Amino acid sequence: MFNSLKISIITVVLNDRQNIEKTIQSVLSQNILLEYIVVDGVSTDGTLQVIEKYKDKIDILVSEKDSGIYNAMNKAVNIANGEWICFMNSGDMFYDSSILKTILLKLDDNVNIVYGDKEVRYASKRKIIKADQSIEDIWKGMIFSHQSCFVKKDILKKYRFNESNRITADYELFYSLFKANKKFNYVPMIVTSVSAGGVSDIKRIDSIVSRWKIIDKSFGVNIYYLKLIIIELVKLLIKKILGIGK
Repeated sequence: MFNSLKISIITVVLNDRQNIEKTIQSVLSQNILLEYIVVDGVSTDGTLQVIEKYKDKIDILVSEKDSGIYNAMNKAVNIANGEWICFMNSGDMFYDSSILKTILLKLDDNVNIVYGDKEVRYASKRKIIKADQSIEDIWKGMIFSHQSCFVKKDILKKYRFNESNRITADYELFYSLFKANKKFNYVPMIVTSVSAGGVSDIKRIDSIVSRWKIIDKSFGVNIYYLKLIIIELVKLLIKKILGIGK
């Protein structure tokens, strides 16, 4: 079976009982042969009980302590059998049940990373975020989300997520792959639906500074990132003046 397996989907979770089921159901709704791996960080809120409802449909279930989400993602790569890997972590979903069937046609052996667009779910609205800008602009920030991309397993085994980078390890990985001249391919389709409010959304300035530290520096790059930080500081000041977020 695994000799011809194209895709492994990996879900990493810790104490997210409210959201894990919709992620599992989204993955299992895909009408193709795939390997599904769930890595639980020893949840204590009932998450594991929800997962176990689907254990006969999950190929590999691991529940053990880890040192963070990127450590769990690296561990999952080590046990994956698919040729390509997508991380669909708890709370994330594929845009519809036919996504992987379409993506399969785009997984070219001459390409290392295939990525598409995403839907972001806010409290009162949904927004489609396109990933159609040039990959050359990756120095400005994450062009696509890790949920909306598929990476060859051999690449992830070689490059890995930097576990000491707690906020932008996914960005660091893809920037490193770009610098290493790996082949990226954009497909114009909405791949995934994700919730707003991730770590990089909440800690906006920390995220910007972290990305700035990673990339190659130049006068133009420094000015660009200084402007981003100033904009975020102004937003925080306005919120404080208006009493927003109290």
